[in-house]
Amino acid sequence: MPTDREPMSTPAPLREKAQTRWMMGQRRQGGMALGLAVAAPLLGGALLLWQAWTLADILGRAVEMGEPMAALMPAILLVATLLVGRTLLGMIGERAGAAAGEAIKLHVRQALFGQLLSRSPRAGDQPASGAAASVVIDQTEALDGFFARYFPAMIQATILPLAFGAVILPLDWLAGLLFLVTAPLIPLFMALAGWGAQIATERQATALSRLSGRFADRLRGMLTLKLFGRADAETAGIVAASDELRRRTLKVLRIAFLSSAVLEFFAALGVAGIALYVGLTFIEFLHLRSTPLTLQAGLFLLLMAPEIYNPLRLLAAHYHDRAAAKAAIAEIEKQLGALPEAIVPLADAKAPSHTGALAVRIDGLTLRTPDRSRTILSDVALTLEPGQHLAIVGPSGIGKTTLLEAIGRLRAHEGEIGLDGLALQDWPEAELRGRVAVLGQKPRIFHGSIAQNIGLGRPGASRAEIARAAELAHVAAFADALPDGLDTLLGEDGVGLSGGQVQRVALARIFLRDAGLILLDEPTAHLDGALEGDVMDTLISYAAGRTLIIATHSMAAAGRMDRAYRIAAQSLVEMPLPHRRDRKGSAA
Repeated sequence: MPTDREPMSTPAPLREKAQTRWMMGQRRQGGMALGLAVAAPLLGGALLLWQAWTLADILGRAVEMGEPMAALMPAILLVATLLVGRTLLGMIGERAGAAAGEAIKLHVRQALFGQLLSRSPRAGDQPASGAAASVVIDQTEALDGFFARYFPAMIQATILPLAFGAVILPLDWLAGLLFLVTAPLIPLFMALAGWGAQIATERQATALSRLSGRFADRLRGMLTLKLFGRADAETAGIVAASDELRRRTLKVLRIAFLSSAVLEFFAALGVAGIALYVGLTFIEFLHLRSTPLTLQAGLFLLLMAPEIYNPLRLLAAHYHDRAAAKAAIAEIEKQLGALPEAIVPLADAKAPSHTGALAVRIDGLTLRTPDRSRTILSDVALTLEPGQHLAIVGPSGIGKTTLLEAIGRLRAHEGEIGLDGLALQDWPEAELRGRVAVLGQKPRIFHGSIAQNIGLGRPGASRAEIARAAELAHVAAFADALPDGLDTLLGEDGVGLSGGQVQRVALARIFLRDAGLILLDEPTAHLDGALEGDVMDTLISYAAGRTLIIATHSMAAAGRMDRAYRIAAQSLVEMPLPHRRDRKGSAA
């Protein structure tokens, strides 16, 4: 996993080729649906040739030969059948394209979300939450138009005009030559307009990401902005940014309309040229053919003239989808630092390959504040055997939380930290998160039921397992008194629960895990003495055979650990535990 924005430092042409190659590589995720979206219009093109020739034959036989309606009826029914078949193929192609686009978007979103989750939340290259949401939701949405509409149109525009021309050229060399001259002009001028469209689209995608990030950040900090009287100013700033996004979007649309106008001009020019040629030949003003032009051949050329340009017209109509998709891929890489090389859905993530308690070894550890203005710990050494329980004691702000976060690879540090003999930085992110459980002072509670919030500890846990975890964490003690029990809905950030109840819900998540190292920051905060003792009894029983480190103010909680240290003078000082108690609460 890259830890910096290396891809953006490569030359622009190479980066664009890599982005295009990555995007085209997602075709296989469309499966049979994408193949059907491509094949259906090609088959429809073959039916179109048959239909046009049959219709021209009907008119020629009716006008030139005067055949009665009864004789023409089988051919008329064939034309109607071919028309219905083309309509059905068009519907099948559209539905298949939409299904392929949805499958590809889902796959890419899972990969991007998995990539975000695989990084440390404190990583320096982690994008802002608003920008990340925009990338996963809005930018990925742009891939739908590319795979559902542009990609099938590109295949049609590559094959069908050549196939139509190959049929027409032996029939009339001048008409075929006219098609060969005018048709290539359309993609040429489309490309010229498309370059401008892509540049404008990239700027619009960047503006959208910035607006999303800014809005999310301001929304989170609205209380602070109100306290400092900056709410109105920030609201005005968001309005101005929204207006800028609107102007950029309109600029993209103007360029898209320009490319469509270019296409229509050359398509109309080609159709008019064929119509003029056929008309002048019929009135014997032009004599460029060695044989007379029959009514059937002339009508066939007139019927096919707009159809020759129709695949190119369709390509131009969806050319903006290509520019939007390329701009979206560039923005995804810009925000996330790298495109996922191997897309693995989250459901396929492997479970940790090892289980059991983890040994912890710390040597020469130095921790500083994020601005590096103050040293929290200096040259600290500590060894913890597998299955040992340790308490870190000290007042608020002394560095207990920082130390726990460093051990959990959530905080930058100097020196060495090793788990089970492997350096902390060498642990794969997924396996580290599977083996190490961390509970902070301010656990995150989402809008949802109590059971759903507990279940976040281990997605896929059964209802019985969630209920058991709730009982161990003493959540059932207050949940059973609620009308809906564990199904009681909670507000965002735990609205509806007290601080102690929130802490117990978060602790229940830990009981769903099978972690080898448990890091708890003030697990008994907001609890009275009796409840603290009960929670600690359950916690120590659960942590038997697991390594446990807690940061706490409570000497009663610290007294139940095997060892205890306090932070003083930027160092760890071991404390005697004269009041250490066993798991039943009796004096040791």
